[in-house]
Amino acid sequence: MAFNNISALTSPLSELQLSHLQQATTDLTPVQTAWISGYLAGISQTPATVETVETAVSSGQHLTILFGSQTGNCKGVAEQLADQAAAKGITHTLISMADYKVKNIKDESHLIVVVSTNGEGEAPDDAIDLHEFLATKKAPKLDNLKFAVLALGDSSYEFFCQTGKDFDQRLAALGATAIVDRLDADIDYEQQTPGWFEKVLNKVEQTLEKGGFVAPSKATLETPLSVNKYDKKSPFAASLLTSQKITGARSAKDVRHIEIDLEGSDLHYKVGDALGVWFENDPQLVDALIKKLKLDPQEQVKIDDKNISLKQALTESFELTATHPAFVEGYAKLTKNKKLLTLAEDKNKLRDFANTHQIIDVLSKKGSKAVTAEKFVTLLRHLSPRLYSIASSQAEVEQEVHLTVAALTFENEEGEVRQGGASGFLAHRLQEGQQVKVFIEDNHNFRLPSNPETPVIMVGPGTGIAPFRAFLQERDATEATGKNWLFFGEQTFTEDFLYQTEWQGFLKSGLLTNLDLAFSRDQAEKIYVQDRLKEHAHEIYQWLQEGAHFYVCGDANRMAKDVQQTLIEIIGSQGKKSLEDAEQYLTELRQAKRYQRDVY
Repeated sequence: MAFNNISALTSPLSELQLSHLQQATTDLTPVQTAWISGYLAGISQTPATVETVETAVSSGQHLTILFGSQTGNCKGVAEQLADQAAAKGITHTLISMADYKVKNIKDESHLIVVVSTNGEGEAPDDAIDLHEFLATKKAPKLDNLKFAVLALGDSSYEFFCQTGKDFDQRLAALGATAIVDRLDADIDYEQQTPGWFEKVLNKVEQTLEKGGFVAPSKATLETPLSVNKYDKKSPFAASLLTSQKITGARSAKDVRHIEIDLEGSDLHYKVGDALGVWFENDPQLVDALIKKLKLDPQEQVKIDDKNISLKQALTESFELTATHPAFVEGYAKLTKNKKLLTLAEDKNKLRDFANTHQIIDVLSKKGSKAVTAEKFVTLLRHLSPRLYSIASSQAEVEQEVHLTVAALTFENEEGEVRQGGASGFLAHRLQEGQQVKVFIEDNHNFRLPSNPETPVIMVGPGTGIAPFRAFLQERDATEATGKNWLFFGEQTFTEDFLYQTEWQGFLKSGLLTNLDLAFSRDQAEKIYVQDRLKEHAHEIYQWLQEGAHFYVCGDANRMAKDVQQTLIEIIGSQGKKSLEDAEQYLTELRQAKRYQRDVY
């Protein structure tokens, strides 16, 4: 029987899998069909080898380290933990939750979960399957499992480390035993994790059977070779080539096209990756802050066992633009400020205040007692790099990397101008030819399809357009023949049409098959990218049935959620599916890495 005549009613495959099979076999000759039939029959008789290997690894006494991350931080932390486990001779497996078979959890003996939290307490995309599985009736009893959870998050958000808390609670509910308390690490996690690593690995050593250890060799103690020799801890000092404003003079936004020279670094990146950018705080902001505190800029403070001046510390070592509830609360207690103490009693108001004020604005509150430099810096978070989606393909720009950066600028309650830390540095303070410390952050969860003939649909409003500029450059340079459909949205056509001439050029050349635009403020009724998706519901579903990959980049809390809901509605209406079946279809797309998001 021909593959394309298989009935969906009799097939054990899902509709999406059956669609893939029919698509792949449509043009086969009888000889090719016979060969494929024999090949499939052959591999169906020999799965035991793979299963045996999996079972051998997962059923013994060993440590599994699972990580789930949207931006790459958890992956880096998990790799550090794995290195330390290797140094102790502990047999272990390091694996992304995206690549983990959820049923294997019943065979684990020791498990460490390293996971971040998205938006309003949601699991990162690569952790969704395991996160949901553990909450279902299908989840097995885990009475023999010993586990620990390391949760990464940002205390500025209401649902701080919620996904880690979920894993902790669900594993315990299934009978697993926590060997150490969960660590909820804030954005300065690098100061919090070393002690936890030591504690959890000591517990693993105490409870792991002898077969779970191997003698540490020189090879296990060496750091694994990386594609790039520069990383977060050892960034490359690159030079700025260009910082060009690409929004109009009357635009409400200041968006910059940034070009950075990587010559001499041998840094390599793939489209979909991010660039980590270290920055220094605005010296004018540092001076103003020290003045408000009435402190001596040359007073010495201890940072990481080194004594440096207060001015240097505030310039290079601490976050000054992004405040957080713990700072406001700590400063209120330290200075006995009545207004801030009252504010700190209401956690929701405290969070809202922290999200809309910078450090210097907190210091502006009257009625505060004097604070010493040493105590003040203990309230601050360590400076952390910012990650920007790369807007270029090395196949096109070679030893350069391009970014699309929205420069954050606003006025506080007193009318004083405030800027974002990294965006202000890149857009306003860094001059052409000056150095900026950078590194590449791999994003394995946001990749073009390996088959150049596969169609892609890209939804990237605002600066979310960045990776899709890279995608199209890559598709152009590699002469990929798959269709490309881009949805872009911003406020106005005349002032905010980012990279307009490039898209028009790609349309003219035929590389860009479709371009749909949503400018929200060019008419009385606001139009967004999800509205354009609805207008093309039939064709979008056809592309998906043909095997298209669907990508979303941009705001996680509103845009990405609206686009996902719209996509589910399109699948339901066009595929004549129930809500449950439409959601399952989208889940299968995600599991097949055909629905990928780069959201923040």
